[in-house]
Amino acid sequence: MIRAVVFDMFETLVTLFEGRTYFGEDIAADVGADPEAFRKEWHAIEHDRSIGTYTIEEGLAVVFKKLGIYSEEHVKKAASGRWEALGDTFSAIPQESLDLLKGLKEKGFKIGLITNTFSDERDYIRRSPLFPYFDVALISYEQGICKPAPEMYRKMIKDLGVRAEECLYVGDGGSRELYAAREAGMQPVQCTWFHERAFEPHIPCPILEEFKHAEHPAQILEYAYRTEPGG
Repeated sequence: MIRAVVFDMFETLVTLFEGRTYFGEDIAADVGADPEAFRKEWHAIEHDRSIGTYTIEEGLAVVFKKLGIYSEEHVKKAASGRWEALGDTFSAIPQESLDLLKGLKEKGFKIGLITNTFSDERDYIRRSPLFPYFDVALISYEQGICKPAPEMYRKMIKDLGVRAEECLYVGDGGSRELYAAREAGMQPVQCTWFHERAFEPHIPCPILEEFKHAEHPAQILEYAYRTEPGG
């Protein structure tokens, strides 16, 4: 019996490929950095940005200093570009995402969030109309650990007060999240409704045939309702 549904955030409930996008190549272009050099250094501190070691501004400063192009103006410009792009993402939350969370809540399911995020993404998540639906929200920037660390999944199960097998885990599959959910004893489902939006070089997680799939948010309701609480 499913008693809880745990979600990923990006490319699951919202997509970064909505409106203005501002990825590494955009930052590099704005500050005159070599795209490959910037991407290498930016990814080198991705884990530290995800677990709260650096804010976005601090991480940008670290990378710009390594590349020899640091200035407060460059940091401000890049951080503002990210903030504006995230504004597009969170001002265009699909109604289907809201309907999905509302439907689960009305049926009595507990709802969790496990997401790897940086400081600016965390701020948007907490301000979004999605956030009140989560009974438990484990945000990597706040937790100091990130997916696919088993501790994230164990903590979610404990905080929700359910057994692992009573949790449906829904995500696009990045960060090996579905494998980690399965190893934790949850029932993973790969969502693919944003899959076609990604563009080079931002390749989405491939379709993983070993997992259940959902091409539309309503299918998650179906997966959960088949064994809804009390049923």
